[in-house]
Amino acid sequence: MKCKSYWKVFLILSVVVSVTSCSLFQNDDKYSSATGWDLSGRDGGVEYQTDYREQEPGPNLVFVEGGTFTMGKVQDDPMKDWNNTPTQQHVQSFYMDEHEVTNLMYLEYLDWLKKTFPPTESNFRNIYYGAVPDTLVWRNPLGFNENMTNNYLRHPAYRKYPVVGVNWVQAVEFSKWRTDRVNELRLEKEGYTSETGRLESAATSVFTTETYINTPTQVYGGDEEKLLGGRQSDNKGYEDENGERRNKFVQQKDGVLLPDYRLPTEAEWEYAALGQTSIRDFNSYRGRKKYPWDGRYTRSENRKSLGDQKANFKQGSGDYGGIGGWSDDGADITEEVKSFEPNDYGLYDMAGNVAEWVADVYRPIVDNEFNDFNYYRGNVYTKNVIKDDGTVKVLDASEVVYDTLPNAKIVAVNLPGEIQKQPIDEEETYMRTQFDESYNVNYRDGDKASSVYFDQTSTAVDNKMYNSPENEITVDPNTGKMVRKKDESNNRSTLIDDKVRVLKGGSWRDRAYWLDPAQRRYYPQHMATDYIGFRNAMSKVGSKSNQKGRTRN
Repeated sequence: MKCKSYWKVFLILSVVVSVTSCSLFQNDDKYSSATGWDLSGRDGGVEYQTDYREQEPGPNLVFVEGGTFTMGKVQDDPMKDWNNTPTQQHVQSFYMDEHEVTNLMYLEYLDWLKKTFPPTESNFRNIYYGAVPDTLVWRNPLGFNENMTNNYLRHPAYRKYPVVGVNWVQAVEFSKWRTDRVNELRLEKEGYTSETGRLESAATSVFTTETYINTPTQVYGGDEEKLLGGRQSDNKGYEDENGERRNKFVQQKDGVLLPDYRLPTEAEWEYAALGQTSIRDFNSYRGRKKYPWDGRYTRSENRKSLGDQKANFKQGSGDYGGIGGWSDDGADITEEVKSFEPNDYGLYDMAGNVAEWVADVYRPIVDNEFNDFNYYRGNVYTKNVIKDDGTVKVLDASEVVYDTLPNAKIVAVNLPGEIQKQPIDEEETYMRTQFDESYNVNYRDGDKASSVYFDQTSTAVDNKMYNSPENEITVDPNTGKMVRKKDESNNRSTLIDDKVRVLKGGSWRDRAYWLDPAQRRYYPQHMATDYIGFRNAMSKVGSKSNQKGRTRN
């Protein structure tokens, strides 16, 4: 009997030891699969995030699972633009704003700029005023629109309406600001930084995500009370043999910081607007969608809402909303976001309300022969400027970088606290196969530079395919005032250049023709209108789907 008991105990212990050893060296993520080392950061080792699950969406973002679709497939092309040749494209999963950026969201940005970089100080003046939307876009020489000019941006009655009068450059700068404010708050809520850093921002102590990742000691002016003032900051990192703390700041590998808010690419926007999940049978699509909703008509076919318009658009000549009452769409200009039903992804106003800026530079042709994965035209590759002492160059309060736009508007494109950038050079491009220069906006765009007959040494104007006007802005050295010189040449044959961006979606000023997600047009990136707004997107890291092990059918 005793022998049997001994054997039972021996077997149980063997199983326990076997399971324990397997968990330590094979199945437990806290130990390296390569070396068996502890990955928790104890005993002076390197700490890795081993229990990361899925990316958390940022504020106002909706998940869009990527996939394949036919980009540029339109139902109608009466304008004969020939810029919608259907191409098969694949888009990775991403997040997109549930609705367009509203006046209230943009006012938060303006008020933060005013507080942090007071426009009363001469060296900061153009930071704030360069970000303010152009409220004069509402004016019409034969229309009385002063109500919108004076009230649309700031009056609380319009706080949930999409912001307009914002050019593409301003939209990009808003996106950068939004990234930094969201990540700054995440660090505070996770207990790594003090809330005083966020609430007491000044020109000399601004938080930016990229600076925090690359050189955290230069964030908040190097004030450790703000940088390490959270409840979890003492638990971050470890002490080395000299008693100094290492790895005490959150790093990219910790998974705390979110990717950038940005403008969606044209492919992402069109894919998200189509929302083709409702007409999917297994791995193919049945039928064709003309609008973000099912069906081929702009009015609802549901019994409860029969006859109601499904978007805010111009219904006909002099008809911006219908006859007041039952058949009215509820808006004559823009409408409060989320006033109409969302599409299959839960995205609102992907047709109507305002047209939207996307990231791409416009070209009539989408070059799917070269790329059919995450298509985007507009890449300009840069790198951080490194000082002589080997540290990253961070701009101080006297080093704001401004861009003077063709319409003479001055916009700050690099604020104090941000890392200074420069184009990549031969160090990054030598013997690479996929790219060989920093500037790739006009790569394979059909111009003469793409031809084997192009004379690389010639600088003649006739070597440009896109012979667009070249307006000049100079500064008079005597007066210091801007001198504007408009190109009025009769030899110009196009308005397309490297500074025009794609517009997607219809607006309150547009006919139903533009509600088709595949329709595309362009507008100069430095100009703004009363019918163009924008929304942000964010790349997804990790798995394609948010649901692992789901049933595919």
